[in-house]
Amino acid sequence: MSATHEVINQPPPLTGFTTADDPAVPEALRRHGAGWGEAEVRELGALAGTPEVQDWARMAEETPPRLRTHDRYGHRVDEVEFHPAWHRLMETAVRHGLHAAPWADDRPGAHLVRAAKFYLWSQAEAGHGCPVSMTYAAVPALRAQPELAAAYEPLLASRSYDAGLRPPLGKSGLIAGMSMTEKQGGSDVRANTTEAVPAGDGGYLLTGHKWFTSAPMSDVFLVLAQAEEGLTCFLLPRVLPDGTRNAMRLQRLKDKLGNRSNASSEVEYDRAVAWPVGEPGRGVRTIVEMVNMTRLDCVLGTAAGMRAGLRQALHHTAHRRAFGAELIDQPLMRSVLADLAVESEAATTLGLRLAAAVDAAHAGDASEAAFRRLALAVSKYWVCKRGSAHAAEALECLGGNGYVEESGMPRLYREAPLLSIWEGSGNVVALDVLRALAREPAALDAVLAEVDAAAGADARLDAAAAGVRAMLPELRDPRVAQLRARVLAERLALVLQGSLLVRHSHPAVADAFCASRLGGDWGYAFGTLPAGADLGAILERARPKDDVAPAPAR
Repeated sequence: MSATHEVINQPPPLTGFTTADDPAVPEALRRHGAGWGEAEVRELGALAGTPEVQDWARMAEETPPRLRTHDRYGHRVDEVEFHPAWHRLMETAVRHGLHAAPWADDRPGAHLVRAAKFYLWSQAEAGHGCPVSMTYAAVPALRAQPELAAAYEPLLASRSYDAGLRPPLGKSGLIAGMSMTEKQGGSDVRANTTEAVPAGDGGYLLTGHKWFTSAPMSDVFLVLAQAEEGLTCFLLPRVLPDGTRNAMRLQRLKDKLGNRSNASSEVEYDRAVAWPVGEPGRGVRTIVEMVNMTRLDCVLGTAAGMRAGLRQALHHTAHRRAFGAELIDQPLMRSVLADLAVESEAATTLGLRLAAAVDAAHAGDASEAAFRRLALAVSKYWVCKRGSAHAAEALECLGGNGYVEESGMPRLYREAPLLSIWEGSGNVVALDVLRALAREPAALDAVLAEVDAAAGADARLDAAAAGVRAMLPELRDPRVAQLRARVLAERLALVLQGSLLVRHSHPAVADAFCASRLGGDWGYAFGTLPAGADLGAILERARPKDDVAPAPAR
């Protein structure tokens, strides 16, 4: 049978690229003393763009996990089965240290290098980033119970991915999950009703229903439950030391918006064995470090989605003609693409700055710890909110081609809202900004000091920073503060991004950001940059480069 027509004016497949072509990444590594990690970062970025890894991502997404509650004989097993591609993605992430490896690495900038890798690798597939992120975040919380940390932390930091349900301490590596949310409380975790009663041997027995448990196939979980002293954090294994299954019953996997590759579940605990972590009755305080680390990955994951969407849009418009010219040469499309590029780089630069603050804070720098406290909250609020709008506009650059699943754009679009909801949706995080201001005045001083590092370099940034300071007195009234919490979070995030770009990015990117986001010369949609923006320089900086040979998948 002969072909009915010739396919023309369609872009070639986007494979064989590298995600390490983003100049903001090596610049951040060198700036914060982590240049030693550049070779590792380049290697993983090249791997992320290979056809084989792109196939892993597609197959993991097209073949969602399945829950098997019982075996053929009627025994309860509560197993989640994944496509082999999922395990290849996980294996690669763990081998490259995207999970808890930095906690066992005393090199300066270990957390920043890990963040750069997480950002580059997440552009291949976002779903498996959930258990990777929670394993990273579990360690600082677990350290509240030194005996447990001594036993479990080396396995959480191990670069061996050891899938399958077996006693955790007998495995070569572990993955951690989180089980906090209940249907009657949602983000209000203090409304939890899961009950914890002493078992008489130092452990506890947990009974209750969790509405959202992320990554139920994990080896161990941090769980919040009500003990006699109040809400307490616990470490709960899937398999007990004697090899029997713990009484953690998976009721169903969630049919959710977002990625389809990862499993989220409803869980019932029926006198499940767990061990307390941290001070009884202070569970929220104990688990807040896990929340902070996963919030960091929400920012990095959003930035990764932005960069992936921008890459798709740049690739498509460079190979698609309309109205007599390539789309990327059409002035209006150039404005849209440049605007997307500015937003993407602002998110990436801020996310990597936060990761550098993690390194400094854990090295004992009190000022950086204070900076991280507030900057992380405002970044989680603003960057993650921008993710959905960015994904929608990038998809629209592909037109109808972007609307079909094969393009990969719907995957980015579905994923974006998750990162704004996970670990505190907009109002929760905005209120946390107010809490940080009230309880830790040094946090505001540290953020404003970071903004002031660019003082005098751009009048629009200076005016926006002055505007933030001017609104602070009105926030002393608690009623006004709540109504203005979102405005404050947004403006703090924008002046922080502006300062970072003015000091560290290409002048064209910084100028376009300050003119639009801070100077008000901007519309309500992408593609409304001021007429004087240097679109050519912005697009050249954002343009995907093909000068890094793809590494073989292994």
